[in-house]
This record gives sequence, C-alpha cells and structure tokens, in this order.
Amino acid sequence: MDEDLERYQSSEIDRFSEKDVNDILSQTNEDNMMMRIMELANERESFPTIGKYYTFVYNPKTPRIEYDEFPLIACVGMYMWGFKGLNYHWGDFRNYTWNEYQGLHVIYPQELKTLRSIPYQKFKINK
Repeated sequence: MDEDLERYQSSEIDRFSEKDVNDILSQTNEDNMMMRIMELANERESFPTIGKYYTFVYNPKTPRIEYDEFPLIACVGMYMWGFKGLNYHWGDFRNYTWNEYQGLHVIYPQELKTLRSIPYQKFKINK
C-alpha cells in the first residue's frame, strides 16, 4: 500500500467539532451546509485517490439524469474517463467524469461518520 494512503487511512484528523456540526445543521439549506463543510474541509486535491473519501460540487453533462450536486464518496476506481465512487447519499456506486466536478475536498476517515449524519445531499434533475 502507498505510504501516503496508509497514513491517510490511519489518521486521527477530525476538523468537525460538535460546535461546527451544530452550526452546519442550523443552516437553512443544503447550499449553506455545503459552503460550511467546504470551509472546514479545506484540503483539496485535483484528482482522487482510490481508498480516500471526498465531497465536492458535481455538475453532470448528461441531460435528464437525477444527480446529487454535493456527493460524499469513497473513491473506488480510476479510469481514462474519470472515477467511480460509492456515494453515501445514494447508497450506491456512481461515475464522475473529469470535467464534471469542482474541487475534491478531502474527508478523513474520522470525519466520515459525522458527514454521513449531516443531510447536505442535494438531489436534482439535470436539464
């Protein structure tokens, strides 16, 4: 296993205090929740790594599909066209092409349970 990935997976980093979570939960809509999450999860990567967790803004190009604008994923595969992730809001695997996402915000393993408890998913139909 890659040394950086091993260090990531055993990390104790948790940037979401109880006060932060309460602040996020008090927001009036998903956009505000996501803005606060992105402020706290300020470590970004341009490309995902298999085995890491991410949240990001997703803008699909395929018309008339239902999508999650603010996915929370575990990256499970990398391909020429993009990557595959287990989307925790959907509960299944989704594909994301390289030009459809904006900034991958790294989520550490200790933060995953917290973020899964925050209802910031935003399901939409692409027009």
